[in-house]
Amino acid sequence: MDKEIGKKKFLELFPELVTELLDVLRENGMPNDAISWFQKNLDYNTPGGKLNRGISVVDTYALLKGYKSYDDFSESEYKRAAILGWCIELLQAYFLVADDMMDQSITRRGQPCWYRVEGVKEIAINDAFMLEGAIYILLKKYFRKDSYYIDLLDLFHEVTFQTEMGQLLDLITAPEDHVDLSKFSLEKHSFIVIYKTAFYSFYLPVALAMFMAGINDELDLKQARDVLIPLGEYFQIQDDYLDCFGKPEDIGKIGTDIQDNKCSWVINTAIKICSPDERKILDENYGRKDSAKEAICKELFSKLKIDELYHQYEEKIATELKEKISNIDESRGFKGEVLTAFFKKIYKRSK
Repeated sequence: MDKEIGKKKFLELFPELVTELLDVLRENGMPNDAISWFQKNLDYNTPGGKLNRGISVVDTYALLKGYKSYDDFSESEYKRAAILGWCIELLQAYFLVADDMMDQSITRRGQPCWYRVEGVKEIAINDAFMLEGAIYILLKKYFRKDSYYIDLLDLFHEVTFQTEMGQLLDLITAPEDHVDLSKFSLEKHSFIVIYKTAFYSFYLPVALAMFMAGINDELDLKQARDVLIPLGEYFQIQDDYLDCFGKPEDIGKIGTDIQDNKCSWVINTAIKICSPDERKILDENYGRKDSAKEAICKELFSKLKIDELYHQYEEKIATELKEKISNIDESRGFKGEVLTAFFKKIYKRSK
């Protein structure tokens, strides 16, 4: 499957979906200024990211059906798979608009966060709700007559709540304006990344494709979940590692986790293995908006050989995941190559 063609084809559908969502507002008698506002909200917040989650629905469905290219899809079949993908991108947009307000972030995807756009401010709260609501408008229009419609609804509701639980623990564990490393632990970090990232970024795209492909046995869903959740955790631990140890020219950004008081794998691993004197250094320097204090933390992380510990973790989790994938039972229609495709995208990535 050609990656560039896949992204282009996926993006081409979005304006049609925007029109359909705006038609719902018109049918409800909304005035033109409100319709224009919703259109700007959709266009500004939904299609600007990498779109990996949404496109993964289409690509996973293709693998499950044995398709070799996008030409193998019927027109309606591609559209329905892509709509499920866009529903994930709407969910992502909903999370990000709200998250940026909670964190008082400045930019998102190279542009001002939505709440900072002129005239938006607190209206962004309702705009986030409308992005989430758009998911269920599209699901109802395109899938209501399908036998798995209720499965789609249950899945979106469940994963949304799981993500919100992860966000809650993150917010109360590591607020930027109050550093308390006694609240940190690797166990909390694991819960946060699994619930805040892994369920909606890794399990959700695959489960949606499985339902559409008619693979809905709980044993198959469990097989997928048992690999995709630890894979999602591995992905976030990679992010944490790269934020601290990656080169800005490689990862495309300057890491900010230390100054932002992030409850990352790096700091939690350091807390677990450091001496009392080293812990005092972390307490005095971590989470401060000060580049000199950040440098002190990085120096200690190097002394503790966090870099080596990460690579040991990476090889251990890679071995475990490969073994799980090799033991996938494909007798009911699920295919291990779906999980292999996700693993290959992530293993030893550098950005």
